[in-house]
Amino acid sequence: MEIPNEEKGDDQIVNSMVSSVQESMADVQTDSGEHASVGKKQIEEVNAGASLAPAHSLWTPEAKGAVRLRIEEACPEEPITVHQMFKASVEKYGNIYALASKRNNKWEKITFLEYYNFCRRAAKSFIKLGLERFHGVAILGFNSAEWFFSAVGAIMAGGIMTGIYATNAPEACQYVASDSKANIIVVENQKQLDKILQIRDRLPQLKAIVQYSGPVQEKISNLYSWEEFMELGLDVSEKELDDIISSQKANQCCVLIYTSGTTGKPKGVMLSHDNITWTANHASRAGDMQPADTKQESLVSYLPLSHIAAQIYDLWTGIHWGELVYFAQPDALKGSLITTLREVCPTSHMGVPRVWEKMMEKIKQAISECGYMKKKVVTWAMSVSLEANQKYMLKDDEKPFLFSLANNLVLQKLRAELGLACCQKFFSGAAPIGSETVQFFLGLNIRLYEAYGMSESTGPHFMSGPKAYKLPSCGKVVPGCQYKMADVDSEGTGEICFWGRNIFMGFLNMEDKTREALDEDGWVHSGDLGKIDEEGFLYITGRIKELIITAGGENVPPVPIEEAVKKELSIISNAMLIGDKRKFLSMLLTLKSSSNTETMEPTEELSLEAVEYCRNLGSQATKVSDIIEGKDKDVCCAIQEGIDRVNSASTSNAQRIQKWTILRKDFSVSGGELGPTMKLRRPVVLEMYHKVIESLYQE
Repeated sequence: MEIPNEEKGDDQIVNSMVSSVQESMADVQTDSGEHASVGKKQIEEVNAGASLAPAHSLWTPEAKGAVRLRIEEACPEEPITVHQMFKASVEKYGNIYALASKRNNKWEKITFLEYYNFCRRAAKSFIKLGLERFHGVAILGFNSAEWFFSAVGAIMAGGIMTGIYATNAPEACQYVASDSKANIIVVENQKQLDKILQIRDRLPQLKAIVQYSGPVQEKISNLYSWEEFMELGLDVSEKELDDIISSQKANQCCVLIYTSGTTGKPKGVMLSHDNITWTANHASRAGDMQPADTKQESLVSYLPLSHIAAQIYDLWTGIHWGELVYFAQPDALKGSLITTLREVCPTSHMGVPRVWEKMMEKIKQAISECGYMKKKVVTWAMSVSLEANQKYMLKDDEKPFLFSLANNLVLQKLRAELGLACCQKFFSGAAPIGSETVQFFLGLNIRLYEAYGMSESTGPHFMSGPKAYKLPSCGKVVPGCQYKMADVDSEGTGEICFWGRNIFMGFLNMEDKTREALDEDGWVHSGDLGKIDEEGFLYITGRIKELIITAGGENVPPVPIEEAVKKELSIISNAMLIGDKRKFLSMLLTLKSSSNTETMEPTEELSLEAVEYCRNLGSQATKVSDIIEGKDKDVCCAIQEGIDRVNSASTSNAQRIQKWTILRKDFSVSGGELGPTMKLRRPVVLEMYHKVIESLYQE
């Protein structure tokens, strides 16, 4: 999913993995591939009969606004609020365990009924603290049961919940809290509290701060521990809360997702009750998630909940289908996630591409350290699995006996080491995943189902799954959603546009930006380039804003070239193509290195894989500084040879890399080059390394 927007540092994950023709409306495609038209009259007719707030438009920039819903034949389901969805789940799954938190080295679980009641208590306390209708409750901290209670409770109390990335600086926190008119900010611990105390004077709407983990170290006015907070609303009547809940409408805003702001200020993506409840139902169906009364799914919550991917996957889908959510430890991405996975054995797991890449690197390292015979057996088993999975794409296909032998004797043990022995579904979202990573995991008999979408589509709009799997596609459009391709070129590539019940309400307080994102008919223009094959599978080919246009007018998509370089050169961690408005292409490279276990900052010590790469070349390099500026002829020569191989496959001379340089430090979230979901922040890198880039183009 682009479900993007970006957190936890790049190498935080290492230790955790054993650690031009625009189409007309008649060309709109639905999940069945049939033609459909989405006229305003059709929407008006359906909305007129629904119990919704009065609305005159498909979008609004106001928190208190309401929108017309895109209800049509493809998705006629009755709109419901978040509370209605939760209440229905409690009636079905009330006595089933919903959330599991580890305290004093023991897993403590609560049922869906208990979960619901905790949310009501939180809602009443928010009311007591003076939460105003359509004002924000901002949550700043790592995933926990209290995070969930605060999120759902804020919505029940008539507020709008918004997550703040735990790695945000105080100024970034201030922007989100101010823009959302946050009345209450819920923080995890003293570290996060300190950020808010620094900016408190600049938040006139702020009425209280609640700390949900650890003791409150200092008595400060309107600061409450979690225990104090949960006691506050005991004298608020059930009727008062129920009146607020019953006044909520499915076409009103209940969630804000802030984009990463790689260009300009972060935008607050307004999501309605219907966006959340419809997507929790339908997107998860595309991923083959099962309801608890059939077979309860379990998962580990560890990715940032301020991002739409984790929020839909962990929180809202969990409620809808009655899933059991285990909360990882706060240091999950520093080393403990694998331990949690082994204890829990989830049935479903999601990671951003960088998580899967780091897992792959760690497994490769472990295999390289095996004895000769064990290494041969593992390599054989993985090659058998890769071949079988490529040949038999559908899950129900009968695979050969040799595959079953390799899987049962070898691969199952490897998956158990990762904590994925019971896992049936593996998802990758938030950024494009490299083909090498996908192929590697097929060798472990793990199919990574890629999802594609954005915050503005409440997460996934296209999904791979057991019944929609074809490499290297992102799957098919989610049932009930629609797409069209705009400005299609001669090769069938165009901009991907979205339509459906999952489409956002608008950007908060940004009318101009909302108008830019939505065309006059209400279609979201993704900014991503792709093509659709005859079976309806989507292939992402690039991003309009990332497209490099050279001084000679050549259009160059950077991602395929960057991926090709990383595939050729296993020592390379990140590669970024440069060349917009330039005479030729150049590239910034970073080397794979270890990270500081405390700060997660990349160090200049090469990773074990990188050191082994150097040894195979006859080089004794152990640090980045041993190689940069051409100091190590063997390594630099090998990198140039890899670049030459990539250039030999280019479609034109204009797409060849003419120059390259190795940077002193790898990219990371803490450094600013990567966003929260490990996506490359190109504008930031261009600014940070301006002098380095200019030196490549000096005559």
